[in-house]
Amino acid sequence: MTTFAELGLSDALVSTLREVGYESPSPIQAQAIPELLQGRDVIGQAQTGTGKTAAFGLPMLDFVDPADHETQALVLTPTRELCIQVTQALRTYGRHKGIDPVAVFGGAPIRTQQAQLKAGPQVVVGTVGRVLDLISRHSLVLHACRYVVLDEADEMLDLGFLEDVEKILSATPNGRQTALFSATIPAEIRGLAERHLYDPVTIQVKAATLTIDTVEQFFLETRQAEKNEALVRVLRAERPEQAIVFVRTKIRCDQLYRTLRDRGMNVRALHGDMSQGSRDGVMLTFKAGQVPILVATDVAARGLDISTVTHVINFDVPTSPDVYVHRIGRTGRVGRSGRAITFVEPRQARELSAIEQNANTRIAPWAEGAHVAPAAVHEARPRRHRKPHDAERAVVNGGAFRKLIASGGRAAGLAEADLISAVAATGLDGEAIRNVRLLERFALFEVPAEQAERVADSVDGTDVRGHTLRLELARG
Repeated sequence: MTTFAELGLSDALVSTLREVGYESPSPIQAQAIPELLQGRDVIGQAQTGTGKTAAFGLPMLDFVDPADHETQALVLTPTRELCIQVTQALRTYGRHKGIDPVAVFGGAPIRTQQAQLKAGPQVVVGTVGRVLDLISRHSLVLHACRYVVLDEADEMLDLGFLEDVEKILSATPNGRQTALFSATIPAEIRGLAERHLYDPVTIQVKAATLTIDTVEQFFLETRQAEKNEALVRVLRAERPEQAIVFVRTKIRCDQLYRTLRDRGMNVRALHGDMSQGSRDGVMLTFKAGQVPILVATDVAARGLDISTVTHVINFDVPTSPDVYVHRIGRTGRVGRSGRAITFVEPRQARELSAIEQNANTRIAPWAEGAHVAPAAVHEARPRRHRKPHDAERAVVNGGAFRKLIASGGRAAGLAEADLISAVAATGLDGEAIRNVRLLERFALFEVPAEQAERVADSVDGTDVRGHTLRLELARG
């Protein structure tokens, strides 16, 4: 296994990495660091969570001269959140080299940042708009800047910053070294690289990393008018520790936030029309684990790197396979498993198939309780025109079933998954539990007739989430 020392980094950086607990480089680090240390321009295709900040930041810190108080390196980021995140990482890596990067971004007093720049930082990390503003005020001078990084370039494209990025690059020396990192490489980003990078080496992490093998992927077929109710049902069944619900538009983001809030859920919204202060507040509470559900647009959620996110729900089908991969990459972090559920309207079956084909993945139909006790959802995929639940129930059809009534429903804080788990604990196979309906004060479900009395006797009196479950056979 390759070590950081073998990549050619200085002893000071290797020692720092050892202190912070970094043992071996990630794939993007192992490939990019040697190229950057040799002075090559680099195009790196890697999403957040793969270690790209260290991939470009460590060679940068070895490149700059701590004794020279001119700005020698610049990192451009699309958002304030990412700017702060990158600055904090570089500050940690560079502490033994005497390098203290300065962050410049909108929404904060520009005079304070001007004063920090006067002190002569070797490394500046900034958002595109604020960097351009400081250049125009002659507060940020880049004539000695010979190392430039464009971080999350496709996000800059989405936000309409590409023209400003080119203006900033024109203010730096022609002989600079440039690194461009992006989760996707659309034509516009490729064109930018051709105009401003010199003979770049392209590095792409393996497809296995991009498709997120640690994430279980499901789809739920639902009509447009039923999507809100479907989301409520999924959240109550899955009981995520933390979930990000992705939507396409800012308007829908606000609408869905209000819907979930009115259902009594602890939820926040995150989109580009919110003030910077509001966005900061949402990010802090979500990262602190105080909010379990975040409804967000793609642009707003870039830079979210939170290991505790257990679920990603695509309320709207992603616009492309790349967007799908980037979204579901928000869960299944740091070796943890995650779950991704995509809502699909009947007319969107082709879009889902395209995602499967191009992202080289398989998306199974979702069913309530399938993650508690494996059901036929893992066995065979239904045809698109069949409802997922019909397909899984077909496995147990053919025998007689009895309906049971359980005391305590949503009012008792129960979810379908709780009920299925309690019944499955009696030894009944999960796929034999069907037609689960959770109401306000009680719940209904069916089991094979020959098992009904045994299940009722075994489960009756069981404590589930602090509620004593009472179970009886339905008459008739």
